[in-house]
Amino acid sequence: MKNANLFCLALVASLLAFSSCKKDKDEDTSPTPSTSVDLTVYKKVYAASEVYQDGEFIVIKTNGRPDHKSPYYKGTEWESTLYEAYNGNNSAYNQNPNKIAAINFTFKIPHTPTEAANKSATPMGAIGVAINGVAFFNQNAAPGDDLSNEINTFDQYAGHPQQQGMYHYHLEPTYLTGAQGSSVLLGFLLDGFPVYGPVENGKTVTNADLDNYHGHSHATADYPNGIYHYHITSTDPYINGDGFYGTPGTVTQ
Repeated sequence: MKNANLFCLALVASLLAFSSCKKDKDEDTSPTPSTSVDLTVYKKVYAASEVYQDGEFIVIKTNGRPDHKSPYYKGTEWESTLYEAYNGNNSAYNQNPNKIAAINFTFKIPHTPTEAANKSATPMGAIGVAINGVAFFNQNAAPGDDLSNEINTFDQYAGHPQQQGMYHYHLEPTYLTGAQGSSVLLGFLLDGFPVYGPVENGKTVTNADLDNYHGHSHATADYPNGIYHYHITSTDPYINGDGFYGTPGTVTQ
């Protein structure tokens, strides 16, 4: 009888231990750690104050100011070192009344971008980040309004600030292509796909070489295994076409 009681007690203890282990396993909701990502390509955004991985995203922080001179630095705290009167080749240049301001951007983009099943339009405002920390904007001056008039306010490096002082590029950032080359990585859009310059394999890229989103897929110097990527061209839509090819992350300021 004594042995039977001991057996029953041992059986109950075993069942309780199994139940406890099963409950712990069922209730374990801790997230699966994401794969660590090589940040080298993202650190080509040389003006970033921070570049780091946050789960499935890469976070890039910049102050949004161009590192080149501009007439739009007139009247700012950076005027003494960065102001330069317009010296471009647009005879219709007409400077807008805005001044460059520091904008503390936080771009959060997917580190493993994939084609979106349902494509989304690019918004007004920042749609990506150039390697000098300046925002990319889309091909519109306002919803439904192309750049035919606004283009005359672009400085000698093809950028300008909006009302809050956010300097940005709608077109090829000529300071960067002049300094870095016309075929190099120039930045990223919010969907995580890279943006390259207007030359590829020694040939000037045209809209006819690209899809409706203004990109195509193959290997690049930064992505030898191949990736979808956007190209900047000299004609509308310049940087991006019918919207993001992938699912966009976020930008806050």
